[in-house]
Amino acid sequence: MTLFARLASDVQLMFRRPPRQQYGALCYRVKKKSGEVEVLLMTSRDTGRWVIPKGWPMTRKCAHEVAMQEAFEEAGVRGVVEPETLGAYTYPKVLRDGVQVVCKVQVYALEVTNMMKNFKEKGERRIEWVSFDEAAGRVREPELRHLFLAFKKKMTDRLSANAATQISTDNQISAAKQIPAE
Repeated sequence: MTLFARLASDVQLMFRRPPRQQYGALCYRVKKKSGEVEVLLMTSRDTGRWVIPKGWPMTRKCAHEVAMQEAFEEAGVRGVVEPETLGAYTYPKVLRDGVQVVCKVQVYALEVTNMMKNFKEKGERRIEWVSFDEAAGRVREPELRHLFLAFKKKMTDRLSANAATQISTDNQISAAKQIPAE
């Protein structure tokens, strides 16, 4: 490598910024009657693309707490957030001053228990509940698409395990009822 090429590379590295950190919530609900899982998508305020609730770090809040707060402010949902990350994705963001930066979003699962009628950004976005496959088809970021599909598998496995446990418990109760008392 020539000296000029080395200097050019060093200067380029000096001006390259690391990705800006954000935290997001993959919000989901399990339908009571069918057991079907739906995920929440919403439109971004600036471009109208399909996204998940996300935002910047907040003082004195853990990452998963930020994700939960953003889900409430942007989509009006409350629920139980898992403290372990599902993974991360990156996307380009244009800041208010016109500068484009890369943001890295750590994503946390949030099981929605309540939907509020009034919340901070009500009316500024479109919100829809869709299947995992529909969500994966709507989002533009390939890494976010992958997170939806990986979480679909995780939820399928979790719900199958829960169903197997319930069947086993039901069978034990049924067997106990059939044992005559002595």
